Amino acid sequence: MNKPQKFLIAFLTTMVVVFGAVVIRVWALKPPVGFKVAAIPAGEYDPAVWGKSYPLQYKSFQKNLESAPSPTGYGGSVKEQKADRQPEIYTNFKGNPFSKDYTEDRGHPYSLEDLRESKRIGPTSKGACITCKTPQLEVFYNEMGWSYANKPLEELLNRSQHPVSCANCHDPETMSLRVINPAFIEAMARRGYDVTKASREEMRSFVCGQCHAEYYFAPGSSQVIFPWDKGVTPQEMYQYYAAKPNGFGQDFFQPDSQVPVLKAQHPDFEEWQNGTHGKFGVSCADCHMPYMRENGRKYSSHWITSPLRTIEDSCFPCHTENRDQLYNQVKATQDNVWQLQHTAGLLVARGHAAIAKAATMPGVNREELDKSRELLRRAQWYWDFLAASNSMGFHNSVQGLNTLGQSIDLANQSIDAANRAAGVNTL
Repeated sequence: MNKPQKFLIAFLTTMVVVFGAVVIRVWALKPPVGFKVAAIPAGEYDPAVWGKSYPLQYKSFQKNLESAPSPTGYGGSVKEQKADRQPEIYTNFKGNPFSKDYTEDRGHPYSLEDLRESKRIGPTSKGACITCKTPQLEVFYNEMGWSYANKPLEELLNRSQHPVSCANCHDPETMSLRVINPAFIEAMARRGYDVTKASREEMRSFVCGQCHAEYYFAPGSSQVIFPWDKGVTPQEMYQYYAAKPNGFGQDFFQPDSQVPVLKAQHPDFEEWQNGTHGKFGVSCADCHMPYMRENGRKYSSHWITSPLRTIEDSCFPCHTENRDQLYNQVKATQDNVWQLQHTAGLLVARGHAAIAKAATMPGVNREELDKSRELLRRAQWYWDFLAASNSMGFHNSVQGLNTLGQSIDLANQSIDAANRAAGVNTL
């Protein structure tokens, strides 16, 4: 046998071995690529029980117990007071519990613990505060309808054993995505959208939007209402609030300026809808709960975190830029938004001081003073819309920067009006 023949035989033998190994790996030892749907008993809210049937999802969910700063330095899951970095909070929320306790949000497993420990609640706090803290909301609403919202919060807290987890977003029998917050369902219905007919891809954002959204409590009933009837931009929601819906005029009065303040509540879903990702059909879960693989199994990560921690799985399916380029773009966007947000917040605080000073002046022009208060009310709402959201503007940087620019302008106008009211020449 000559040399070429020996080489050919060796080559063919190697190929047979390799091909055989592939066949065995793919067919004989093929790992499962999906999950069998395991029905969970209705009313089972313990995520550990769900985790027995869905171990990879549960393993990733447990990572939400970790506390760490954000990769860019904005947000994160370390429980620290926002006022340490934004002292304007003490002035802008004076007269409201947010001036006493306003920490960064931790992961979903801490939702009940952090509510119980919050200095913003007390003996008079209403059951409405439990709405986005536990899957047992389903029980409360089925038992009482919206009456649960007016129950003492302590009563419902004592009945709540499990924090935000599997049952908030999944039907226990079919594992289909679902929404259990009645406020979201009603708000979407008022906009002409039946949530029960949503596609699976839409639901991958709706399950997040049912809680990561702006809301208010209706006076008297404490019913939770999302202010989306006129739209979801900060300007459209301000128009909605200007009409005093359901008798709601403000969250509190700032005691120095007597401005009737609207307190924004994490409007992440609203930001996303008009942002680049939302407009192009990229869901919340695509970025914050990306698909992953382990031992051949594909699953959705339930570690709900910054996509910068999971760039390969969150970003690379669509983006061709490298890791550093993506990080630098996010960081630059958030740096720019932070600069304007902090400037706006400081100007709003100056506005409260200017109005308070003008109000003490003899012969103050009441018409100009009222105009100043209205300008500052709007300026604070626009500032807080960004300050209260969790993305530092990244969900919609174009809208965010524009909104903060308007806040700065309105705050300056308010200060000028307060000075005119006091008879101070502002030229």
